[in-house]
Amino acid sequence: MPGPPPAGPLEPWPETVRWQPISRDLIWVELLRLAAVLVVFLLGVVIGWVLNGHWLFGLGLAVVLLLGAARAVSIVRAVHAWGYAERSDDLLVRHGLLVRRLSIVPYARMQFVDVSAGPLERAFDLATVQLHTAAAASDARVPGLRPAEASRLRDRLTALGEDRAEGL
Repeated sequence: MPGPPPAGPLEPWPETVRWQPISRDLIWVELLRLAAVLVVFLLGVVIGWVLNGHWLFGLGLAVVLLLGAARAVSIVRAVHAWGYAERSDDLLVRHGLLVRRLSIVPYARMQFVDVSAGPLERAFDLATVQLHTAAAASDARVPGLRPAEASRLRDRLTALGEDRAEGL
C-alpha cells in the first residue's frame, strides 16, 4: 500500500512545523481600506452618471461594485492564507492565494527587524513584523499580529539573529 503523496515545494514540513495564524482582525483593516478606495471610485462614477446620464456610467457602477465584492472575498481568503512558523534555525512565512509563497529566513541572515502599525492597525490592536536581510528579495513580513506577539517575535528574532551571527 503506497504511503501519503510527497509534500509539494510550498509545504515541505507539514508534520514538523506548527504554523501560527495571524489575527482575523486584519480582515477588517483590509476591508476598511478597500471601502475607502471604493467610495472614491463610486462617487466619481455616480457623479458622472448624474451629470451625464449616459448608460456607460451605470455599467461602470456595476463593474466597480462587482470588483469590490470580488476583492472583499479575496481579502478574507488571503488573510486566512497567512501563517508563520519559528524553527530552531529559521523563520517560515507563507501567504498567497493564486501565487502561493513560502519564505524561509535564516536567523543568521537577518540584519534588523521592524515592528510597525498604521492608524487602522492600531485601531484594531494589530502590528506588522518586517524582517530585513542582506538580500532585499529575501525580506519577509508577518502582518496582523497583536502588539505583545509582535514584540515577542521581534525580541526572539533579534536574539536568535545575534546568536547565529556570532558563529559566522
